[in-house]
Amino acid sequence: MGTLLARNWWTLLLRGLVAVLFGVAVLVWPGITLIVLLTLFGIFALLGGIFVVIAALSERRADEPWWLLLLEGLIGIAIGIIAFVWPEATGLFLLYLIAAWAIVSGIFELIAAIQLRRQIENEWLLAAAGIASLLFGLLLAIRPVAGALAIVWVIGVYAIIFGVLLIIFAFRLRNWNKQEPPTIV
Repeated sequence: MGTLLARNWWTLLLRGLVAVLFGVAVLVWPGITLIVLLTLFGIFALLGGIFVVIAALSERRADEPWWLLLLEGLIGIAIGIIAFVWPEATGLFLLYLIAAWAIVSGIFELIAAIQLRRQIENEWLLAAAGIASLLFGLLLAIRPVAGALAIVWVIGVYAIIFGVLLIIFAFRLRNWNKQEPPTIV
């Protein structure tokens, strides 16, 4: 899993950049309408899913659990498409949609971090992103009506923290990949 992610570190970088841009957009426009928030989230989930699918399918090897990345990416793409197909969804549905996506992503990120702990240093960054995703998703699932503006701020801050952690992790992977000797297949 480590070499698969390291070879495709740039997909994590792009996913992190999209997350930071999404978070900044949400914080800059805190009074955005539900449709705009849904559209921004749809773009965020769709692009993030596409980047993860690219990472999973690029240079995959039979001895690596690439299918976990593929599954996470396909779920992200599906959530992004759902956000576009049902723009009239209620705010509660949107919050549960975002919560479910964050929980699923968090679980897959934690699984990846656990598998990477013996292969690379600083895998805790991916684990921290996974924990942040899980906590965010659980918070939204438990308290969905905590206030629209508060939720918008939480979404923005979460996206920025998640994005920054992925960006840092992507650069760590890039550096690790440069140090790894090429494998002979």
